Amino acid sequence: MKTIGAVVVVAAMTGAVAQANWSSSLDEAHRHFYSGRYEAAASLALDVRSQQPDSLAAFELRTSALHFQMRRALGEPKNRDIAWKQCSDCQKLMPVFMAELAAGQATARARLQKNPADEEALFFLGKLDLNYVWLQLGTVGRKTGWSEYWEARKSLDAVLKSNPDHVRAQVARAWIDYIVDTKLPRGTRWMLGGGNKKKGLLTIQQAAASATEPFVQAEAMFGLWDMQVRERRMAEAVVTARSLARDFPDNQELAKFLAAHDSPRPNFTSAAVR
Repeated sequence: MKTIGAVVVVAAMTGAVAQANWSSSLDEAHRHFYSGRYEAAASLALDVRSQQPDSLAAFELRTSALHFQMRRALGEPKNRDIAWKQCSDCQKLMPVFMAELAAGQATARARLQKNPADEEALFFLGKLDLNYVWLQLGTVGRKTGWSEYWEARKSLDAVLKSNPDHVRAQVARAWIDYIVDTKLPRGTRWMLGGGNKKKGLLTIQQAAASATEPFVQAEAMFGLWDMQVRERRMAEAVVTARSLARDFPDNQELAKFLAAHDSPRPNFTSAAVR
């Protein structure tokens, strides 16, 4: 009996160490992602899945990182369709993204078949779906993925109905409100359940101000910065970017933005001395 007990304890300790290891690796992957090192984030998220094959968080982070790799490779071309076809990195990464997306969706849906109220599965299914929709709509420039859109909207609404304080779901839902209102024609907006730019902005401002886990707050802050830039609220965007740059000093997008928009503050002390 003592031997059996010892084996159980060792097994439990081994499992706890393994969980701590992949959790720590996922934190590191998040830091890479928010520092703009998308390739490293995608690679490390894949390593996490080798330790924890059903990690929905790793699926979601890896698809996000792959999407941002493609977005960076594509740039801001005048003709998005031609540029996409000519983007060799995009063509290589897209099948990887799609395979990761399908595997993550299948994992989340399998969990929801067993428990339709599984909050984590609902959230990550919605977030994975949105990663695909935003890739198609925002990066590739194709209005497709509407079944994923509706699944995402339904999943996130279910999360927020049961847990209104779920910050990541608030942020993802805010993006739906904002994008539908600002990027789609009126008729399409109505067909997609409507959007609300003001509500999206307010929600993401509140989420960014929430005291929560560091990388959850980072997601909200980056979302707020993005919306502020889109709205040409540059003074507010500079304040947000400064805050983000303190936590992620290696992020080159933040550095470029601040170099272009953050005017140097006058040195009144030096002026007074002169």
